Parts: sequence; C-alpha cells; structure tokens
Amino acid sequence: MARVEATTFEVFVPKGGFVCHKGELVDNWIGIIAGMVKMNNFSPSGKSVTFTGVPPGGWFGEGSLLKDERRKYDAMALRDSRIARMPADTFHWLLETSLPFTRFLLMQLNERLGQFIGMVEHERLLDPDTRVARCLASLFNTHLYPGSQRLVQISQEEVGLLSGASRQRANQALQVLEREGLLRVDYGGIRILDLEGLRSFEAHA
Repeated sequence: MARVEATTFEVFVPKGGFVCHKGELVDNWIGIIAGMVKMNNFSPSGKSVTFTGVPPGGWFGEGSLLKDERRKYDAMALRDSRIARMPADTFHWLLETSLPFTRFLLMQLNERLGQFIGMVEHERLLDPDTRVARCLASLFNTHLYPGSQRLVQISQEEVGLLSGASRQRANQALQVLEREGLLRVDYGGIRILDLEGLRSFEAHA
C-alpha cells in the first residue's frame, strides 16, 4: 500500500477532455475517483461507438497493460473528473507479489468479458427502452464499480451516449422505466428504485 500511495498520482480532466487516446503507449492503470468516463472509438467517417461508462470506483486498462500493447480505444470525461493513474511498474509489481491483487484482476477481467458479451447482445437484439435499462443496471456491477450509489449522477444525454440512443430517445426510455417503478429521475441524476427489475426489464411488445 505504501508503494501504491507513493507512486499513484491524480490528474484532473475537464468535461469533454480525453483521459487517454487510442494508439498511445499504455504506461498507467487508470481509476476514476470522481466523475464519469466513457470508453469509445470513432470510425473513419467520424461516427462514435461507446463501449461502456466507468463511474467512480472503477478501473480500466489492465488488458493493454497485461498484453503490453498500444491502447485500443479513447476514454473521454463525460463530466469534470478526477483520475487516478497507477504507473505500469507498480501495476506489474503488484501482479507479481500480491495474490489478492492477482485474484482481483482475474475477477475484473472475467466481469469485463461478461459485460462486453452482454453489450453485443443488447446492441443487436434489444429495443432502446431495454438497452437503457441494461445500460443503467451495468453501472452497478459491484466488482467493477464498487463505489456506485443508488443515485447515479448522470444526465439524460450521458445515458444516451452510453446506450447508443439520442438524448430524446433516452429521455423517452427513462419515462417508460419511471412509470414501471424501476427508477426516478431526480434533480442531478437518476435514482435506482429496483435494480433487479432493471436487469430483467423487457419492453412490452
């Protein structure tokens, strides 16, 4: 812990700023202290595809560190964010000397794999209302995002970005989910009332 505290440092990234860039050398493991970060890519034509959002308490980038490869995606701050950066040397030292850290990473990779498999399924099979429900529920993976609270400080625009819907369509989906008693749109965020209901929600035919 002393080495982690001595070497890990914090940076501030304003809303819309890049936390990291696709193609860059990966020299840090990245954690979110405060704010919200989305992992995304752009097509040659400029179209954006969002993989996931990372709330406070979440870490990402371990795959590229383990494979010693250049980063495969961009990460952008959806709002002003405080970012922790653990140097690669500290990350690999922990991996080699700490069994609990190795076990944590194994679980992290397994949960991330399940998350992305679910995202592919949702994108190809689900309607927008259900995609928004699953998107919100995915922010409550206690292993990936241990700091999550039932009041998610996320805007309707951010929900749309994370679920692949326009702001207007995301707003419609939130109204549907609110009528179902699964959440409540509060000032400054969305309050989750029924997490299991969100995870199992399917839009009516």
